[in-house]
Amino acid sequence: MPEYPKEQMWKIYEQLPDELKDAIFSEETSETVHNICEKNGIEEYDKISEVARLTGHVLLGLIPPNEFQENLEQQLKIKEGIAKKINFEIYRFVFYPVKESLASLYQTEITPTKRMIQEKSVKKSEQKKSTKKDVYRESVE
Repeated sequence: MPEYPKEQMWKIYEQLPDELKDAIFSEETSETVHNICEKNGIEEYDKISEVARLTGHVLLGLIPPNEFQENLEQQLKIKEGIAKKINFEIYRFVFYPVKESLASLYQTEITPTKRMIQEKSVKKSEQKKSTKKDVYRESVE
């Protein structure tokens, strides 16, 4: 991936929707990327910084979201399985919340993955189960 001069990056940044601007410099985004990397065994500061940089490039419109995993594998030499997990989690927690802005930026539809839909339905069914009254429980006094 080519390096962009700072001036050019700022020009690109200034033209972004506010939602993406906020996501780029958000402390939450930074912590999320850091936690995802650590969770998946990426603990070297340089690699975490590069994952954050690539995430920022997606938010800036320089790398399409569907090429994020490929960039992790090629540029950072992360194994495919780990890159896939990192891609999924960053997509879910960073890209998906700003999907409308990303979709207009890339002029493509940002859709949840099959796994995200399944997890959402599992959580809903767990919530339904937990709200039912257990008639077999005895009161403790």
